Amino acid sequence: MFVIIGIVVVIGAIMGGYLMEHGPVAVLVQPVELLIIGGAAIGTLLIANPLHILKKITGGITGVFGASRFDKQKYLDSLKMMFELFSRARREGLMALESDSDEPEKSPIFSKYPAFLKDHHALEFVCDTLRMAASGGVEPFDADQMMEADMDSHHHDASQPIGALSTVADSLPGLGIVAAVLGVVITMGALGGPPEEIGKKVAAALVGTFLGILLCYGFVGPLAANMLKASEDEHAYYHVLRVVIIAFMKGSAPSVAVEIGRRAIPGHARPSFSEAERYCKAKSAAPEAVAA
Repeated sequence: MFVIIGIVVVIGAIMGGYLMEHGPVAVLVQPVELLIIGGAAIGTLLIANPLHILKKITGGITGVFGASRFDKQKYLDSLKMMFELFSRARREGLMALESDSDEPEKSPIFSKYPAFLKDHHALEFVCDTLRMAASGGVEPFDADQMMEADMDSHHHDASQPIGALSTVADSLPGLGIVAAVLGVVITMGALGGPPEEIGKKVAAALVGTFLGILLCYGFVGPLAANMLKASEDEHAYYHVLRVVIIAFMKGSAPSVAVEIGRRAIPGHARPSFSEAERYCKAKSAAPEAVAA
């Protein structure tokens, strides 16, 4: 929602100031300049990136128009889910979680969280770690290293489309200059014509530079920055899951592991201690929760 509002504000401010100075709107309508700049930008994107990154760029741009998935409710649900998993492991042993990690869709705990089941990477991140912990012989330090490597790999994959889009944004002012130079070339060929015709061609050439700079700093660059923040939010979410799992593997009680994870949640989405405690206890009838 805020992305759409921002786009409207950018267009409104620029067009409003232009119209206040009695600028003719028709001069800014230059589809040929937009074709040159936009087509060249898309071409450079295709040249520089393989198909899987192009797909991620499309998905990332689509995602910025929605609300962030990593809000307080998602963190509360995740803490509660981990609390229930570890409370069961406390009562029945870590081996009891092997069935949950092997077939999460059939798990009585995971099945209560359909949003988490749909997040395939987060699901694999938790289940693979639980499977290793349940198999035995894996020290908390080694499990932590494996999760860190997984997070680094995923973060690298997520940063590739952001870097590609940022590169396109950086190229747009230069492509705007290319469009302007082509306009000047056309203008030079019409020097013998009437002055008003030359003026129109010069204006069209300058619009190319204007569009390139506007697309870079007003639209594409901010979209890439928004995608970067979304990637950082996702990385922070995996960090919380990692902290909770490692705390439990080191011997902390489920309620303590959840509290350690709660403190790793970014401030804007972090629930209070009492809020997280009430949420876990209300949704779980685990004996450990009462004892804690």
